[in-house]
Amino acid sequence: MTLALSGHDRALAEGELGPAAKMAMRILVRMAELTGASRMLDVTQAHVDSTIYVGDAGLEFAEKLAALGARVAIPTTLNVSGVDEHHWQEWGVPPDWAIKAKRQMAAYQSMGTLPTWTCAPYQTDMRPTFGQQIAWGESNAIAYANSVIGARTERYPDLLDICAAVTARVPAVGLHLTENRAGNVLIRLRGVPAHLQADDSFYPVLGYHVGSVAPDRVPVIEGLEVRPGDDQFKSLAAAVASSGAVALFHVVGHTPEARTRDEAFQGRSPEAIFDVGMTELRDARRDLTRTRGPGLDVVALGSPHFSLSEFQKLAALAAGRRRHSNVELVVATSRAVAELARRAGYLDAVFAFGGRVSVDTCILASPMLPERVSSLMTNSGKYAYYAPGLLGVGVAFGSLEDCVESAVRGQVVRDDSLWSGKAS
Repeated sequence: MTLALSGHDRALAEGELGPAAKMAMRILVRMAELTGASRMLDVTQAHVDSTIYVGDAGLEFAEKLAALGARVAIPTTLNVSGVDEHHWQEWGVPPDWAIKAKRQMAAYQSMGTLPTWTCAPYQTDMRPTFGQQIAWGESNAIAYANSVIGARTERYPDLLDICAAVTARVPAVGLHLTENRAGNVLIRLRGVPAHLQADDSFYPVLGYHVGSVAPDRVPVIEGLEVRPGDDQFKSLAAAVASSGAVALFHVVGHTPEARTRDEAFQGRSPEAIFDVGMTELRDARRDLTRTRGPGLDVVALGSPHFSLSEFQKLAALAAGRRRHSNVELVVATSRAVAELARRAGYLDAVFAFGGRVSVDTCILASPMLPERVSSLMTNSGKYAYYAPGLLGVGVAFGSLEDCVESAVRGQVVRDDSLWSGKAS
């Protein structure tokens, strides 16, 4: 298929709008050719995942683009960095890593971006709207924007995201197009009690299972009787995008392109049907725990970044209590949410508990944990899925209540009663 470029596209690619725009547009044109796009389309917002320092190549790309005078053409938020910019010395981050990570942060900030430093841009004032064409990186953010909001983005990888931000143009392919947003796999909830569906811990478990059985497709979830809250949708999106490469899911009756099953499938029949009951959910919950015993070094929260409402819940659970001396409790969040939590008094309770708060980054993106850490507990499906491979630690998954109780007792404890499958 031949790619048709507009006059503006050609001007960008030929350098009429500057060397940085030329570099970015040529990369996008090549990607459009590889994906079989017939045209380019406008995007009106971007979220850049390339901000995470993972090596010299990404840093070199960012600094070269910045040296060429790159400026973003649309409002652009920034994902987490490789360090907590102002407090990295309080963690186990090697100085040479911190220096390079901060250079990468500076390069992206110089392009006129918004220094949000969060993996949850939908928690900011830059939350997109239904039908808005955007170019977002970061797997959970992509799944949330497409599924929960109904905005439209492909799964933009590092480096391509900033090219889209600089040019405001992307290939017209994939989930940008209506016909590609139809569901193709049906997930039917069977015999899952409403009281479990209402619990926060249900959503990362469900997401993990759905991503496992529909790893590269568009799943349609049917049978959810409870309306999920924003944080529950966030947990679902993060988990389904971790265990699978899911960039869009529909929940019948609850997400904007799935008022009915027929609408979610755009009138088509599902290619496959999976029934999910308590057996499958208990198995998924069990899979998220990969540890050798009850020992515990760290309770890690905030993947995706903690919201203000999550801080409120944590503050209530931590009030009047104190963590065990052998267990650290770490909460990752954005600068903006941390400030709101401080003003609301929630951080006072977290600090009195003995907890710590990290901004700009997370434990999966920064070498911040001491080498002595071998066991970690979390309420995040994303942390639970990635931590064993990325951090080399054993992981226990539990609810937020489980995490706080475990931090107090100094060992992993979990309340399994919700998962018995019995009515409340």
